[in-house]
Amino acid sequence: MIIGVPKEIKNNENRVGMTPSGVAEVVKQGHRVFIQHTAGVNSGFPDEAYQAVGAHVLPTIEDIYATAEMIVKVKEPIVTEYNLIRKGQLLFTYFHFASDKELTLAMLSNKSICLAYETVEEADHSLPLLIPMSEVAGRMSIQEGARFLEKPQGGKGILLGGVPGVKPAKVLILGGGVVGSNAAQMAAGMGADVTITDINLARLRYLSETLPKNVKTLYASELRIRKELPDVDLVVGSVLIPGDKAPHLITKEMLSMMQPGTVLVDVAIDQGGCFETSHPTTHSAPTYIVDGIVHYAVANIPGAVPYTSTLALTNATLPYVIALANKGWKKACKENTALALGLNIVEGKIVYKAVADVFGLKYDPISL
Repeated sequence: MIIGVPKEIKNNENRVGMTPSGVAEVVKQGHRVFIQHTAGVNSGFPDEAYQAVGAHVLPTIEDIYATAEMIVKVKEPIVTEYNLIRKGQLLFTYFHFASDKELTLAMLSNKSICLAYETVEEADHSLPLLIPMSEVAGRMSIQEGARFLEKPQGGKGILLGGVPGVKPAKVLILGGGVVGSNAAQMAAGMGADVTITDINLARLRYLSETLPKNVKTLYASELRIRKELPDVDLVVGSVLIPGDKAPHLITKEMLSMMQPGTVLVDVAIDQGGCFETSHPTTHSAPTYIVDGIVHYAVANIPGAVPYTSTLALTNATLPYVIALANKGWKKACKENTALALGLNIVEGKIVYKAVADVFGLKYDPISL
């Protein structure tokens, strides 16, 4: 198979779809890999590193899309890429369709095959291609939250871990999944007073047993969340419904319950956001203020640490890339139920129900 890896062109997206070591494994299987010039530079991988393992370097993004049968990238295509995608071309990347109708309609129109990292789902409901980036985003949510609690950044002027004689910051984490548990680990490690919420009691028991003792668990109900808000300093929103829009757990009206300078970090912004007042931001302009509350809603948080993120992502995606290349998408998906759940749009049809439901569009179950 001919595989293309374009350079990411979303704002401040520094990751790349494959590392040189990943490319080496794919080339070893007899496939051809084409990398766009400088695609890996911002992740610490120069063109020469790819050429050394057998990849070919092409000068432009147009060349990559025109050459490849399968595109392996990190973020969803943006408007300037829509017309480069061909009918029947396989795209393997994060899509997050439920939060972007324009993207959904564009991919339906070009009749490509869209296999989304975020909905590849194992029998135990784990999301193997979302987990590594969720780990990065969860840890970074605290790093960024601590930064924006600083007064010059618009925050309350509170040090997350406090100091002897001064209480640490209060951190509320909404959602006890991979993002939430990683955020809790980081916040606890920095010495914060941490509360993590979920609606799954079994998950809360597990978190209670495994997280540090300065992390408290709380069953998530609207009333209990409201009771936490008046004296919280940092809120991390990390609730995920695979393939669907995230629920708004904090409404605009609830902002008035918090003190000015409180920081909200919305890790779920890719799926529409956990907070009613969230809208996507970028690493170049990461925050904005609504009613005195600082909102951080960068849609590609792991893009700020591309070396770590690219390695972590390729570790997870590589076995699937090899399966798709060796067998073709139909056979690979037929033999792997988890991979089949990654299919969102196939040649002009929505084959993932949650995406169809969000936009009131026709759902066409796929028969492999």
